[in-house]
Amino acid sequence: MNHPANGLDDVVHQRVRLGILAIAHEARRVEFGFLRSTLDLTAGNLSQHLAVLEKAGLVEIEKGYEGKRGRTWVHLTAAGEKALRNEINQLKRLIHQVEHSEHSSDRSGDLPT
Repeated sequence: MNHPANGLDDVVHQRVRLGILAIAHEARRVEFGFLRSTLDLTAGNLSQHLAVLEKAGLVEIEKGYEGKRGRTWVHLTAAGEKALRNEINQLKRLIHQVEHSEHSSDRSGDLPT
């Protein structure tokens, strides 16, 4: 039997990247500063995570201007939507398995090796 944790995507599952994908999913596009403040990140840290997601083809980065101020917007690609959906499904499977495990936390049974 394949454990649900094996289906988690290392690129998507990282806390910040999962947050970026979830926030971007909620909007057509999201501004860099909003992501930075919402996820409580430095600009450099957010940039590194966005680079990973962009390289994986999960987000697209759009640079432009709003008035005279430079802006950076992020939006999910179709692959990003699919990756987020797959990650959520795997997390649901993992939660279900943990909640319905035959091994209760108050029992001292050993897991098979």
